[in-house]
Amino acid sequence: MSKLVIQIPCYNEEEELKATLDEIPKTLEGFDEVEIMIVDDGSTDATVEIAREYGGIHVVSLPYHMGLAKAFTVGIETALRRGADVILNTDADNQYCAGSIPDLVQPILDGKAQMVIGARPVRTDRNMSLVKRALQVIGSWVVRQASGTDIADAPSGFRAIHRDAALRLFVYSNYTYTLETIIQAGRKNIPVVSVPVNVNPPTRPSRLVRSNLSYVWRSLTTILRILLLYKPLRSFLALAVVLGLFAGVIGLRFLYFYFMGDGSGHVQSLLAGVALAVIAALSLTVGIVCDIIAANRLLLEDIRYRLLKQELENTDRKE
Repeated sequence: MSKLVIQIPCYNEEEELKATLDEIPKTLEGFDEVEIMIVDDGSTDATVEIAREYGGIHVVSLPYHMGLAKAFTVGIETALRRGADVILNTDADNQYCAGSIPDLVQPILDGKAQMVIGARPVRTDRNMSLVKRALQVIGSWVVRQASGTDIADAPSGFRAIHRDAALRLFVYSNYTYTLETIIQAGRKNIPVVSVPVNVNPPTRPSRLVRSNLSYVWRSLTTILRILLLYKPLRSFLALAVVLGLFAGVIGLRFLYFYFMGDGSGHVQSLLAGVALAVIAALSLTVGIVCDIIAANRLLLEDIRYRLLKQELENTDRKE
Protein backbone atom coordinates (compact mmCIF):
# COMPACT_ATOMS: atom_id res chain seq x y z
CA MET A 1 0.00 0.00 0.00
CA SER A 2 1.29 3.47 -0.77
CA LYS A 3 -1.33 6.14 -0.10
CA LEU A 4 -3.99 6.55 2.58
CA VAL A 5 -6.55 9.33 2.21
CA ILE A 6 -8.40 10.24 5.41
CA GLN A 7 -11.60 11.97 4.40
CA ILE A 8 -13.66 14.06 6.79
CA PRO A 9 -17.13 15.18 5.68
CA CYS A 10 -17.84 18.56 7.29
CA TYR A 11 -20.86 20.77 7.73
CA ASN A 12 -20.35 23.79 10.00
CA GLU A 13 -17.66 22.16 12.14
CA GLU A 14 -15.57 25.22 13.01
CA GLU A 15 -15.71 24.50 16.75
CA GLU A 16 -14.46 20.91 16.62
CA LEU A 17 -12.47 20.57 13.39
CA LYS A 18 -9.07 21.67 14.69
CA ALA A 19 -9.22 19.23 17.62
CA THR A 20 -10.09 16.46 15.19
CA LEU A 21 -7.21 17.34 12.86
CA ASP A 22 -4.76 17.52 15.76
CA GLU A 23 -5.54 13.91 16.67
CA ILE A 24 -5.19 12.41 13.19
CA PRO A 25 -1.79 10.81 12.50
CA LYS A 26 0.22 12.41 9.70
CA THR A 27 2.15 9.20 9.01
CA LEU A 28 1.11 5.58 9.37
CA GLU A 29 3.00 2.31 9.14
CA GLY A 30 2.17 0.50 5.91
CA PHE A 31 1.66 3.68 3.88
CA ASP A 32 4.15 5.87 2.06
CA GLU A 33 1.81 8.85 2.18
CA VAL A 34 -1.10 9.97 4.35
CA GLU A 35 -3.32 12.74 3.03
CA ILE A 36 -6.13 14.43 4.93
CA MET A 37 -9.08 15.63 2.88
CA ILE A 38 -11.97 17.80 4.04
CA VAL A 39 -15.26 17.41 2.16
CA ASP A 40 -17.10 20.66 2.85
CA ASP A 41 -20.85 20.09 2.57
CA GLY A 42 -21.79 23.73 1.99
CA SER A 43 -20.64 25.05 5.38
CA THR A 44 -21.63 28.62 6.21
CA ASP A 45 -19.16 29.08 9.07
CA ALA A 46 -15.35 29.13 9.14
CA THR A 47 -14.88 25.39 8.57
CA VAL A 48 -13.06 25.79 5.24
CA GLU A 49 -10.88 28.64 6.50
CA ILE A 50 -9.79 26.59 9.51
CA ALA A 51 -8.91 23.64 7.29
CA ARG A 52 -6.84 25.77 4.93
CA GLU A 53 -5.09 27.60 7.75
CA TYR A 54 -4.19 24.27 9.32
CA GLY A 55 -2.03 23.47 6.31
CA GLY A 56 -1.49 20.31 4.28
CA ILE A 57 -5.24 19.71 3.94
CA HIS A 58 -6.95 19.11 0.62
CA VAL A 59 -10.39 20.75 0.61
CA VAL A 60 -13.28 19.68 -1.61
CA SER A 61 -16.28 22.01 -1.46
CA LEU A 62 -19.81 21.12 -2.53
CA PRO A 63 -21.77 24.02 -4.06
CA TYR A 64 -24.41 23.87 -1.30
CA HIS A 65 -25.48 21.66 1.59
CA MET A 66 -26.26 18.30 -0.07
CA GLY A 67 -26.25 15.95 2.90
CA LEU A 68 -23.87 13.45 4.45
CA ALA A 69 -24.44 10.70 1.88
CA LYS A 70 -23.54 12.97 -1.04
CA ALA A 71 -20.52 14.37 0.77
CA PHE A 72 -19.30 10.82 1.43
CA THR A 73 -19.72 9.82 -2.23
CA VAL A 74 -17.96 12.92 -3.54
CA GLY A 75 -15.15 12.31 -1.07
CA ILE A 76 -14.70 8.70 -2.16
CA GLU A 77 -14.51 9.58 -5.87
CA THR A 78 -12.16 12.50 -5.19
CA ALA A 79 -9.89 10.34 -3.04
CA LEU A 80 -9.73 7.72 -5.80
CA ARG A 81 -8.77 10.39 -8.33
CA ARG A 82 -6.05 11.56 -5.96
CA GLY A 83 -4.49 8.12 -6.02
CA ALA A 84 -5.80 6.65 -2.77
CA ASP A 85 -5.08 2.97 -2.21
CA VAL A 86 -7.13 3.03 1.00
CA ILE A 87 -9.75 5.59 2.04
CA LEU A 88 -10.53 6.11 5.71
CA ASN A 89 -13.68 7.99 6.65
CA THR A 90 -14.11 9.67 10.03
CA ASP A 91 -16.33 12.35 11.57
CA ALA A 92 -15.37 15.98 12.04
CA ASP A 93 -16.72 16.17 15.60
CA ASN A 94 -13.88 13.99 16.93
CA GLN A 95 -16.33 11.25 17.96
CA TYR A 96 -13.96 8.48 16.91
CA CYS A 97 -10.62 8.11 18.61
CA ALA A 98 -7.84 8.63 16.05
CA GLY A 99 -5.69 6.20 18.01
CA SER A 100 -7.86 3.41 16.55
CA ILE A 101 -6.93 4.25 12.95
CA PRO A 102 -4.06 1.70 12.79
CA ASP A 103 -6.46 -1.03 13.96
CA LEU A 104 -8.99 0.04 11.33
CA VAL A 105 -6.64 -0.22 8.36
CA GLN A 106 -4.74 -3.33 9.50
CA PRO A 107 -7.18 -5.94 8.08
CA ILE A 108 -6.83 -4.27 4.67
CA LEU A 109 -3.04 -4.21 4.93
CA ASP A 110 -3.14 -7.90 5.87
CA GLY A 111 -5.34 -8.70 2.86
CA LYS A 112 -8.16 -10.01 5.06
CA ALA A 113 -10.81 -7.44 4.07
CA GLN A 114 -11.62 -4.67 1.62
CA MET A 115 -13.94 -2.81 3.96
CA VAL A 116 -13.46 -2.43 7.70
CA ILE A 117 -16.11 -0.95 10.00
CA GLY A 118 -15.14 0.49 13.37
CA ALA A 119 -17.34 -1.05 16.06
CA ARG A 120 -18.01 1.36 18.90
CA PRO A 121 -18.65 0.01 22.41
CA VAL A 122 -22.37 0.64 21.91
CA ARG A 123 -23.65 -1.71 24.62
CA THR A 124 -21.48 -0.11 27.32
CA ASP A 125 -21.24 3.51 26.13
CA ARG A 126 -22.94 5.55 28.86
CA ASN A 127 -22.81 8.66 26.67
CA MET A 128 -25.60 7.07 24.60
CA SER A 129 -29.11 6.88 25.95
CA LEU A 130 -30.54 3.42 26.59
CA VAL A 131 -33.03 3.92 23.76
CA LYS A 132 -30.34 4.92 21.28
CA ARG A 133 -28.14 1.99 22.29
CA ALA A 134 -31.04 -0.40 21.78
CA LEU A 135 -31.80 1.12 18.37
CA GLN A 136 -28.16 0.80 17.31
CA VAL A 137 -28.08 -2.88 18.28
CA ILE A 138 -31.39 -3.65 16.55
CA GLY A 139 -30.40 -1.65 13.46
CA SER A 140 -27.10 -3.51 13.18
CA TRP A 141 -28.94 -6.84 13.45
CA VAL A 142 -31.31 -5.84 10.62
CA VAL A 143 -28.37 -4.82 8.41
CA ARG A 144 -26.62 -8.13 9.12
CA GLN A 145 -29.71 -9.99 7.96
CA ALA A 146 -30.08 -7.80 4.88
CA SER A 147 -26.41 -7.86 3.87
CA GLY A 148 -25.26 -11.31 4.93
CA THR A 149 -22.30 -9.72 6.73
CA ASP A 150 -21.23 -9.95 10.38
CA ILE A 151 -20.96 -6.27 11.31
CA ALA A 152 -21.33 -5.34 14.96
CA ASP A 153 -21.97 -1.59 14.50
CA ALA A 154 -23.57 -0.88 11.12
CA PRO A 155 -24.30 2.86 11.70
CA SER A 156 -20.64 3.57 12.43
CA GLY A 157 -19.12 6.10 10.04
CA PHE A 158 -15.58 5.20 11.12
CA ARG A 159 -14.47 2.88 8.32
CA ALA A 160 -11.64 2.04 5.95
CA ILE A 161 -12.23 1.04 2.34
CA HIS A 162 -9.83 -0.53 -0.14
CA ARG A 163 -9.54 1.14 -3.54
CA ASP A 164 -11.14 -1.81 -5.37
CA ALA A 165 -14.15 -1.84 -3.04
CA ALA A 166 -14.56 1.94 -3.26
CA LEU A 167 -14.77 1.69 -7.05
CA ARG A 168 -17.77 -0.62 -6.74
CA LEU A 169 -19.79 1.36 -4.20
CA PHE A 170 -22.39 3.96 -5.08
CA VAL A 171 -24.75 5.53 -2.56
CA TYR A 172 -28.37 6.02 -3.66
CA SER A 173 -29.67 7.30 -0.33
CA ASN A 174 -29.83 11.01 0.45
CA TYR A 175 -29.79 10.33 4.20
CA THR A 176 -26.71 8.29 5.12
CA TYR A 177 -24.15 6.04 3.51
CA THR A 178 -23.49 3.79 6.52
CA LEU A 179 -26.20 1.14 6.14
CA GLU A 180 -26.38 1.21 2.35
CA THR A 181 -22.68 0.63 1.71
CA ILE A 182 -22.63 -2.42 4.00
CA ILE A 183 -25.66 -3.94 2.26
CA GLN A 184 -24.08 -3.21 -1.12
CA ALA A 185 -20.80 -4.76 -0.02
CA GLY A 186 -22.57 -7.89 1.14
CA ARG A 187 -24.51 -8.18 -2.12
CA LYS A 188 -21.33 -7.69 -4.17
CA ASN A 189 -19.33 -10.20 -2.09
CA ILE A 190 -16.86 -7.55 -0.94
CA PRO A 191 -15.02 -8.89 2.15
CA VAL A 192 -16.19 -6.86 5.16
CA VAL A 193 -15.06 -7.12 8.79
CA SER A 194 -15.47 -4.99 11.89
CA VAL A 195 -12.90 -4.18 14.54
CA PRO A 196 -13.40 -2.64 17.99
CA VAL A 197 -12.57 1.07 18.18
CA ASN A 198 -12.58 3.65 20.93
CA VAL A 199 -14.68 6.81 21.01
CA ASN A 200 -14.28 10.20 22.62
CA PRO A 201 -16.95 11.88 24.76
CA PRO A 202 -19.56 13.66 22.61
CA THR A 203 -18.94 17.33 21.92
CA ARG A 204 -22.37 18.11 20.45
CA PRO A 205 -25.70 16.39 19.73
CA SER A 206 -25.88 14.29 16.57
CA ARG A 207 -27.15 16.21 13.55
CA LEU A 208 -28.13 13.01 11.78
CA VAL A 209 -30.27 11.63 14.62
CA ARG A 210 -32.71 14.42 15.41
CA SER A 211 -35.02 12.07 17.31
CA ASN A 212 -35.21 8.33 17.98
CA LEU A 213 -38.42 8.03 15.99
CA SER A 214 -36.95 9.89 13.02
CA TYR A 215 -33.81 7.75 13.14
CA VAL A 216 -35.80 4.50 13.17
CA TRP A 217 -38.06 5.61 10.34
CA ARG A 218 -35.29 6.86 8.07
CA SER A 219 -33.08 3.83 8.75
CA LEU A 220 -35.92 1.42 8.00
CA THR A 221 -36.83 3.22 4.78
CA THR A 222 -33.16 3.14 3.71
CA ILE A 223 -32.92 -0.60 4.37
CA LEU A 224 -36.22 -1.26 2.62
CA ARG A 225 -35.16 0.76 -0.39
CA ILE A 226 -31.86 -1.12 -0.72
CA LEU A 227 -33.64 -4.47 -0.36
CA LEU A 228 -36.01 -3.49 -3.14
CA LEU A 229 -33.07 -2.35 -5.27
CA TYR A 230 -30.98 -5.47 -4.79
CA LYS A 231 -33.56 -8.15 -3.95
CA PRO A 232 -36.79 -7.03 -5.64
CA LEU A 233 -38.03 -10.47 -6.65
CA ARG A 234 -37.45 -11.95 -3.22
CA SER A 235 -39.05 -8.96 -1.49
CA PHE A 236 -42.18 -8.88 -3.63
CA LEU A 237 -42.37 -12.68 -3.67
CA ALA A 238 -42.42 -12.68 0.13
CA LEU A 239 -45.24 -10.13 0.07
CA ALA A 240 -47.12 -12.18 -2.52
CA VAL A 241 -46.78 -15.36 -0.43
CA VAL A 242 -48.09 -13.64 2.71
CA LEU A 243 -51.04 -12.13 0.87
CA GLY A 244 -51.67 -15.42 -0.90
CA LEU A 245 -51.79 -17.30 2.38
CA PHE A 246 -54.31 -14.85 3.80
CA ALA A 247 -56.36 -15.15 0.61
CA GLY A 248 -56.22 -18.95 0.88
CA VAL A 249 -57.33 -18.97 4.51
CA ILE A 250 -60.22 -16.62 3.77
CA GLY A 251 -61.20 -18.70 0.75
CA LEU A 252 -61.17 -21.95 2.74
CA ARG A 253 -63.26 -20.26 5.43
CA PHE A 254 -65.85 -19.26 2.81
CA LEU A 255 -65.92 -22.79 1.35
CA TYR A 256 -66.43 -24.25 4.81
CA PHE A 257 -69.48 -22.10 5.43
CA TYR A 258 -70.70 -22.63 1.86
CA PHE A 259 -70.75 -26.40 2.19
CA MET A 260 -72.34 -26.02 5.61
CA GLY A 261 -75.20 -24.23 3.84
CA ASP A 262 -74.36 -20.73 5.06
CA GLY A 263 -72.36 -19.40 2.11
CA SER A 264 -74.63 -16.45 1.33
CA GLY A 265 -73.79 -14.86 4.65
CA HIS A 266 -70.06 -14.77 3.96
CA VAL A 267 -69.82 -13.20 0.52
CA GLN A 268 -67.74 -10.38 2.01
CA SER A 269 -65.08 -12.94 2.97
CA LEU A 270 -65.03 -14.26 -0.58
CA LEU A 271 -64.58 -10.75 -1.99
CA ALA A 272 -61.77 -10.02 0.48
CA GLY A 273 -60.05 -13.27 -0.44
CA VAL A 274 -60.29 -12.53 -4.15
CA ALA A 275 -58.95 -9.01 -3.61
CA LEU A 276 -55.96 -10.34 -1.64
CA ALA A 277 -55.29 -12.96 -4.31
CA VAL A 278 -55.31 -10.29 -7.03
CA ILE A 279 -52.93 -8.09 -5.01
CA ALA A 280 -50.65 -11.10 -4.45
CA ALA A 281 -50.56 -11.77 -8.19
CA LEU A 282 -49.80 -8.11 -8.87
CA SER A 283 -47.00 -8.17 -6.27
CA LEU A 284 -45.44 -11.17 -7.99
CA THR A 285 -45.71 -9.43 -11.36
CA VAL A 286 -44.14 -6.25 -10.00
CA GLY A 287 -41.34 -8.33 -8.46
CA ILE A 288 -40.54 -9.95 -11.82
CA VAL A 289 -40.52 -6.58 -13.61
CA CYS A 290 -38.36 -4.99 -10.88
CA ASP A 291 -35.97 -7.92 -11.04
CA ILE A 292 -35.47 -7.29 -14.75
CA ILE A 293 -34.90 -3.59 -14.04
CA ALA A 294 -32.45 -4.50 -11.26
CA ALA A 295 -30.47 -6.61 -13.73
CA ASN A 296 -30.14 -3.55 -15.99
CA ARG A 297 -29.10 -1.42 -13.01
CA LEU A 298 -26.37 -3.91 -12.16
CA LEU A 299 -25.11 -3.64 -15.73
CA LEU A 300 -25.05 0.16 -15.39
CA GLU A 301 -23.14 -0.13 -12.09
CA ASP A 302 -20.62 -2.39 -13.82
CA ILE A 303 -20.25 0.12 -16.66
CA ARG A 304 -19.71 2.90 -14.10
CA TYR A 305 -17.09 0.77 -12.34
CA ARG A 306 -15.23 0.08 -15.61
CA LEU A 307 -15.34 3.72 -16.74
CA LEU A 308 -14.12 5.05 -13.40
CA LYS A 309 -11.41 2.41 -13.23
CA GLN A 310 -10.28 3.23 -16.77
CA GLU A 311 -10.25 6.94 -15.94
CA LEU A 312 -8.05 6.31 -12.91
CA GLU A 313 -5.71 4.04 -14.88
CA ASN A 314 -5.32 6.67 -17.62
CA THR A 315 -4.56 9.28 -14.96
CA ASP A 316 -1.92 7.01 -13.40
CA ARG A 317 -0.26 6.49 -16.81
CA LYS A 318 -0.07 10.23 -17.45
CA GLU A 319 1.59 10.78 -14.07
